[in-house]
Amino acid sequence: MLLNLSAPTPLEYFSALVQSDEEFPLLEAASSLAQDEYPELDIQQVLGDVDQLLARLKRRIPADAAALQRLRALNQFFFRDLSFGGNVNDYCDPDNSYLNVVLRTRRGNQISLAVLWIELAQGLGLHARGVCFPGHFMVKVNLPKGQVVIDPFTGLSLSREELTERLEPYKRRSGLVDDFEVPLGLYLQAASPRDIIARMLRNLKEIHQAQEDWQRLIAVEDRLLTLLPDAWPEYRDRGLAHAEQGHAALAVVDLETYLVHAQDALDLDVIADRVADLRREKS
Repeated sequence: MLLNLSAPTPLEYFSALVQSDEEFPLLEAASSLAQDEYPELDIQQVLGDVDQLLARLKRRIPADAAALQRLRALNQFFFRDLSFGGNVNDYCDPDNSYLNVVLRTRRGNQISLAVLWIELAQGLGLHARGVCFPGHFMVKVNLPKGQVVIDPFTGLSLSREELTERLEPYKRRSGLVDDFEVPLGLYLQAASPRDIIARMLRNLKEIHQAQEDWQRLIAVEDRLLTLLPDAWPEYRDRGLAHAEQGHAALAVVDLETYLVHAQDALDLDVIADRVADLRREKS
């Protein structure tokens, strides 16, 4: 009997990482996203680099330090001593999502910075989680005397008033005012690791769509659908990208999957017409 000893593809590796919500390795899954752009990337090296940062940080903190002291030491180390922060000069650079690059340049977007920060915080025993705040990913830490919400792009902690102010444009756009008002706490729910990876991928998707980079967009959609197999709009978007690439057969499969499952969508007629056009192209 012959054994297949070939290395897994990047997508197969990613798929193995994201199978279980109970054992979801956030840092490793986030690091693996870069393999589409950097095929020779050594994921274990990335994880080792983060471990080294944690070891350096732990040497600074007394073993009996209170949670607030550990949080302050982390923020001093991460945002000030190492100067991690948002890439304000080129926010739409895909490299802002790739942890191997963020570790080297110390510049990223809020969610890649958050993933690194959360890993260090949890390594210090802090109860830290990500927050899918509308329009801007946040991190939060539960302390004995309350909760701290931090913007990972700047390192600043945000008051209740500042968070409410940041929400206002989103709430007005969404009609969530007056009788439809939603408490602030609902916007500060902890994000699952799966939610965080999905948001990272959708950031990349948005960049590739804007640049009409269909090949990279398809690679991102492959990961999104591995992560979220029932995300039917992603089949539509991957199908449309395949169509742009001239992959009519693949496009039809994805678009028909969308038509079957997204039965209340407003664009069904438009997509059905697109499928008919693609079938004529194939014949």
